[in-house]
Amino acid sequence: MGWPEWLAEQAATRESSALVRVLRPRGADDPTIDLAGNDYLGLARDPRVVAGAVEAAQRWGGGAGASRLVTGSLGLHADLERELADYLGQPAALVFSTGYHANLGIVSALADRDTLVVSDAHVHASLIDAVRLARADVTVVPHDDVEAVRRTLATAGDRRAMVLVESVYSVLGDAASLVPLAEACEESGALLVVDEAHGVGVHGPGLVALSGLAGLPHVVVTATLSKSLGSQGGAVLGSQSVIDHLVNRARPFIFDTGLAPAAAGAALAALRVLRDSPELTERVQRRICDLAAALGVDPSVGAVLSVPMPTPSVAVTAQAAALAQGVRVGCFRPPSVPDGISRLRVTVNAGLSEHDWDRAVDVLVAVVKEHAP
Repeated sequence: MGWPEWLAEQAATRESSALVRVLRPRGADDPTIDLAGNDYLGLARDPRVVAGAVEAAQRWGGGAGASRLVTGSLGLHADLERELADYLGQPAALVFSTGYHANLGIVSALADRDTLVVSDAHVHASLIDAVRLARADVTVVPHDDVEAVRRTLATAGDRRAMVLVESVYSVLGDAASLVPLAEACEESGALLVVDEAHGVGVHGPGLVALSGLAGLPHVVVTATLSKSLGSQGGAVLGSQSVIDHLVNRARPFIFDTGLAPAAAGAALAALRVLRDSPELTERVQRRICDLAAALGVDPSVGAVLSVPMPTPSVAVTAQAAALAQGVRVGCFRPPSVPDGISRLRVTVNAGLSEHDWDRAVDVLVAVVKEHAP
């Protein structure tokens, strides 16, 4: 089969399974209430954050100009890394161009064929790809099963071991059992890598810090700058020795251009707003509980609420019905969902006015009532 025929067959399969995904560019002045993105705290358009991006671009230019190890490491990057580490209670931080790269970097630089990687069944695709890149021996354990982690770590023998989890899992909205996981790793000499993409901001400095695990030598955190901080980029936070190793061995860091000044400036400004405005965290948590109650589903530990739908096609139809009434929500469909259940993906946004928030809740309640089983 040639490439044209193969591509046509793939497209037909997607169409028949209601799994077609398309790009829909939005305008800068789109009036639709956005509950599909990841701007959890509404900081992407906050004037202080926009001003931080503008000031950084004017001072440093449109791009970093090179990889961080050549001439692309800016004083702005150092400021961002220092303040991120301070806020999350970590000894040091290293900023990457995306959160995806941060996960690729930490796993591929620390793991190899002689490493046992124990991965939660629900980790993000970036961590799955990172293990593949490292070519490590991987065991996928049932979701948040601490005893399964312990049993698997016991098979490591003389190999180094690494456990991969997320602090908050976005699809099901549950939190990892971080304290017992950290204890299991300490007992076996393993490294615990925690992706805080959905924890930082929604829970202030994140669940690792709030659990009293920040700064422990066997716990490493990855984070994104594109969700609660409303910008772009990622970071790894942990001991200085880990950061030094990444600078020398993490290919997604070494061979990538440094984070653009505008993104770094926006992230730094957003971090300062978050640090000085704890009410943002309180508001997003209150809204997720209120919306869950209105829709009759379990609340999420994070800012993303999942509403089960009977089939992928019904999920798409419900998504379109909400959009027709001026509310944009996301849609989880296989293979993006770990349990195969299609869902509406509703992102709570602390930046919405009370009027827009109340209107969005009314629309979603009506749509779910019509389309959910």
